[in-house]
Amino acid sequence: MRVIDLANIKVLVAGAKGKMGQEVVRLVENSQDLELVGSIDHILVTDAENKEFSNLADAIKMTAADVLVDFTTPTSVKANMELALRSGISPVVGTTGLSSTDLDELDELAKASGIGGLVAPNFAIGAVLMMRFAEQASKYLPNVEIIELHHDQKLDAPSGTAIKTAELIANQRQAKEQGAKGESETLVGARGANYAGFRIHSIRLPGLVAHQEVIFGAVGQTLTIRHDSINRESFMPGVYLAITKVKEFKGIIYGLERIMD
Repeated sequence: MRVIDLANIKVLVAGAKGKMGQEVVRLVENSQDLELVGSIDHILVTDAENKEFSNLADAIKMTAADVLVDFTTPTSVKANMELALRSGISPVVGTTGLSSTDLDELDELAKASGIGGLVAPNFAIGAVLMMRFAEQASKYLPNVEIIELHHDQKLDAPSGTAIKTAELIANQRQAKEQGAKGESETLVGARGANYAGFRIHSIRLPGLVAHQEVIFGAVGQTLTIRHDSINRESFMPGVYLAITKVKEFKGIIYGLERIMD
């Protein structure tokens, strides 16, 4: 297992030319205790001298990285994590689309490798608090629906944040199937996805970044808990926290809130 120099954590960024990847590159380059040792993206031509790589395998061979930050796609994230873990590199992942089975398998691999990794549906501190508040509210207001809104280039729906929120709510909420008895959809999908008896709705439009509201209803009242990421800088404090904390544990941690307490 590689010993990480906390004064100089060496970072690879996968998906470096994407919108989130570019923000991560700026974060690392502007942090005194982080060093960018490689930008990875399929549109790049491998050039080790300029720290640019077309694939993760080349980057690992030509650098001595401590942490991989991955903001790629659901189709590549698991393979990237497996390669990183087998190479002694701790992954910090914001790419969504990993199943619970995927996470279990990656957790076993991380523990076998003696290192930690973190997968977070959302790196915005405010979004983590929104999820926590929704979890607390669901104990008292079990009638709830989730609306998540993202830019129209997002590939998966519902978002990882919505799924994580739903999991937290389901763990606290009294089990019940919402909606009128005999309810039907005149257009398939109009009521959204059913998760443990309540609904999740996904909106995809240009001009959006990442937004979510959780709406609770009760007799004579409603409660709405909403978080908005206005720009992608909002995720960077959470990414920085994950990069600097990931060496402190073994196995895969799911959710930024697990390292915030």
